[in-house]
Amino acid sequence: MASDTPEGGGIKSDETLFDLVEHIREADGAGVTELAAATGRAKSTVHGHLSTMRDRGFVVKRDGEYHLGLEFFNYGHHVRARRAVYDAALPVLQDVADDTGETAWLMAHENGRVIYLDGRSEGVDINVNSLIGSWKYMHSNSGGKAILAHLPEQEVDEILARRGLPAQTEATVTDRERLDEELAEARERGYALNFGEDLSGIHAVAVPLVSEGSVVGSLAVAGPAHRLPRERCEGELADRLSAAANDVQLSLTYR
Repeated sequence: MASDTPEGGGIKSDETLFDLVEHIREADGAGVTELAAATGRAKSTVHGHLSTMRDRGFVVKRDGEYHLGLEFFNYGHHVRARRAVYDAALPVLQDVADDTGETAWLMAHENGRVIYLDGRSEGVDINVNSLIGSWKYMHSNSGGKAILAHLPEQEVDEILARRGLPAQTEATVTDRERLDEELAEARERGYALNFGEDLSGIHAVAVPLVSEGSVVGSLAVAGPAHRLPRERCEGELADRLSAAANDVQLSLTYR
């Protein structure tokens, strides 16, 4: 199974365990034979890992297949709650969705990618829960670009060297020089844009969230291209997000 982590002196048994977890998630449930074939491990090895995870609540067995258990939710909830930016942004996230009639997102970065920490939707038909917790490349996502624009240059270099600039759509910026120009513009104007670079037909605008001189996340509004033309993204939505970011940053300062 392909790994998205840097090469290093990892523990073989740990790699096996995480390969199993990843395949169970991707397959939405799998049996021992399938997992052994997918990971290239012996059935006895796979069964041993599954037994341990089952005892600890990280997998459950239903109809002959193993599925991820709710213990992962317990850990994920803990990790999210420990992010100061999460508590600080919650009060304003729904307000942004209410005021714009679009979907508002809170994003954070780690290991060179951005993750949807939370989202709120008002008056639009979208299941935000389907995206919460999912990872995105930073260069093709408005929230990711808003963060990249405020990271140290060396860190940006490291992220792009590790993750590359893969195309998500025909509109994705895959040239480093052009991306650098976009990031410079984002720093100057205070917001980043995404016009179908992550998902075709979806536009988005995002602002960075800064605490004690470091970027800790971003707030974004996203929606169909016909409802989020450039003029609206650069005007009404950028202004509303900037005001929301000020509230979040004030809360972070005095938390």
